[in-house]
Amino acid sequence: MAAVQDGPMELDAEKETKPEILSDGTSNLSGNTASGTLSSSPLTAAPAGAAPKMEDQQTLIAVLQFLKRNKLTESVDILRREAGLGEDQEALDGSGAGKGEGDGGDTNSLLSRVSMASAAAPQSTLTPMPVKSADQPDVSVVLSAYSQQGDPFLYKVYYSDLKNFIESVLDCHRAELSQLFYPLFVHMYLELVYNNNENEAKAFFEKFSGDQECYYQDDLRILCGLTKKEHLKGNEALLDFRTSRFVLRISRDSYQLLKRHLQERHNNQIWNIIQEHLYIDIFDGISRSKGQIDSMSGSLAGEAKREVNKIKVFYGLLKEPEIEVPLDDEDDEAENEEGKPKKKKTKKDSMGSKSKKQDPNAPQQNRIPLPELKDSDKLDKIMYMKESTKKIRLGPENLPSICFYTFLNAYQGLTAVDFTDDSSLLAGGFADSTVRVWSVTPKKLRKVKSAAELNLIDKESDDVLERIMDEKTASESKILYGHSGPVYGVSFSPDRNYLLSSSEDGTIRLWSLQTFTCLVGYKGHNYPVWDTQFSPFGYYFVSGGHDRVARLWATDHYQPLRIFAGHLADVTCTRFHPNSNYVATGSTDRTVRLWDVLNGNCVRIFTGHKGPIHSLAFSPNGKFLASGSTDGRVLLWDIGHGLMIGELKGHTDTIYALKFSRDGEILASGSMDNTVRLWDSMKAFDEVETDDFTAATGHIHLPDNSHELLLGTYHSKSTPVTHLHFTRRNLLLATGAYNSQ
Repeated sequence: MAAVQDGPMELDAEKETKPEILSDGTSNLSGNTASGTLSSSPLTAAPAGAAPKMEDQQTLIAVLQFLKRNKLTESVDILRREAGLGEDQEALDGSGAGKGEGDGGDTNSLLSRVSMASAAAPQSTLTPMPVKSADQPDVSVVLSAYSQQGDPFLYKVYYSDLKNFIESVLDCHRAELSQLFYPLFVHMYLELVYNNNENEAKAFFEKFSGDQECYYQDDLRILCGLTKKEHLKGNEALLDFRTSRFVLRISRDSYQLLKRHLQERHNNQIWNIIQEHLYIDIFDGISRSKGQIDSMSGSLAGEAKREVNKIKVFYGLLKEPEIEVPLDDEDDEAENEEGKPKKKKTKKDSMGSKSKKQDPNAPQQNRIPLPELKDSDKLDKIMYMKESTKKIRLGPENLPSICFYTFLNAYQGLTAVDFTDDSSLLAGGFADSTVRVWSVTPKKLRKVKSAAELNLIDKESDDVLERIMDEKTASESKILYGHSGPVYGVSFSPDRNYLLSSSEDGTIRLWSLQTFTCLVGYKGHNYPVWDTQFSPFGYYFVSGGHDRVARLWATDHYQPLRIFAGHLADVTCTRFHPNSNYVATGSTDRTVRLWDVLNGNCVRIFTGHKGPIHSLAFSPNGKFLASGSTDGRVLLWDIGHGLMIGELKGHTDTIYALKFSRDGEILASGSMDNTVRLWDSMKAFDEVETDDFTAATGHIHLPDNSHELLLGTYHSKSTPVTHLHFTRRNLLLATGAYNSQ
């Protein structure tokens, strides 16, 4: 890993340049400097033996006392030696300034007086910040870093100078260094606004906003509305941009070229922003092309750091429980040949016989506690395996039939759809806060009889499960009331006994499909909950919402088991990995993250989308992930290597539905452009070579072959596609609400 963050650069013509002294370069003085190092980017230490100015001397004394209070004696000695301060001088000035530590005036008061003195003296370049030990950054404290600024009239000169330099370098470096334009533009604009230079900020924005990449236009529209210092306070998006350092991946040659230019031009303003607000991930090797950079760019916080995507991920499938299936030899052979997707790889490896080996990439069976199979679950698995023998093998020459369920007269506003795994039930969430459940088969929906009637039933009879159902309540659909806002997500449990729904009211509700009543209301999100999904094994479920976090729940716990925090904007879609050990989340910060259920850690960050992400789908073998966005593209990801391996272009609007066929041969995508498209996913995965070098450097070469991978486009008359589902026999079901406009 060559992610080197070089230290502050002293751009004083009279001194020798020392570019790599400190490791960080941030100028925030906070109470948690446990490393024992003080980093102050703009501060230029006086030569040994020279007497510092009065204001500088008070600043140094304040810093020394702060370090002493935190018992950072080694740093105290180094700073005193470099500044040429003696102990007696420090004690004298310190007592005159405020009695030293713990005796009347403390370091904070001294720091505040020093900051006042600095404000009066424009020569001083260090503005100490108030000490704050709270866990969450306060907006005013975060923003106060912008108070260190140069002449506001020179900002356009600084930026133009860098722009001219980057445009004049060799093509191999230009693409990489051009990544600096957007984060520098944003931070320089915010500095101008924060320091009440409204006219200069507007002029700066008008001159350079047109130079930014097209995929940042939505962010720039928000930014241009922030024209006064008061607008910045309480702005969550701004706070995120300020606190999470923008990540740029640059080759060492390009980085050295940039650093040499800034040293020669004495462009301290630009360098300070790079040091404080950007994280430059330096790699050894040839520079990346414009195409390679564009494919990974677009997220709110830049690209992902490479070390994040090197964590080991157990993407293999869990070993199936051994269940005796009453099949004859011929059926058994067929089942083994085209069996359940989760066992497909195992069967293939063992030449059609049941594998006793554990997949080397699979997690331990007991890595997370999973619910035991009930008798009803075993019966359902037997039915599943029998039905799999009749499954159609899909491919480029054998495309699936598509059955489209159109919601007519859905004046309530259809907002979410889900099918049960056996395709027998369909649920819809609506903007009028209701959840509606339909039976897709001729079998009608019935409630369980009342307690008094159940007492009269012979519990030993063979058809007891039929007798407990009340025929008088039979109907094709049921309406579930309980939410107090639009329902944005619905999900059936694998055993078809429960239904989850998430709503704008901030709750997730668990409904019984035996009584069609609400069993539990889970409260944890503070804002609308955009999506929820059951684990493939039941019991666990995940939710994501406007509060920018995803939560893992268990049906028998009213508090979340894990909170997955890290996204910089709303979590819009959530999906469980087929082995249930991982959860994928998509966000309006334009990233996809993969979280480990065991410890709650983020183990993958995927960047490349140019708009909010609204759909996710794992391949049946667990190796790959597909994501769809408002940019109309489907991106394919290799989970093991942590790389983008494909880009499917063709849709002209937001992609709200993605689904792999049962054997993983076909990927179906549904969009607001009223089309369903089928893609050859096996060809897309087979053509990609992901070696260790590619994974280490992030040099991906995406073939522009969407037209070769597209197997078919199917138009609805005027119905946006909101959900897709493959039946156990590989029939594709699609749904959407008819749009009369």
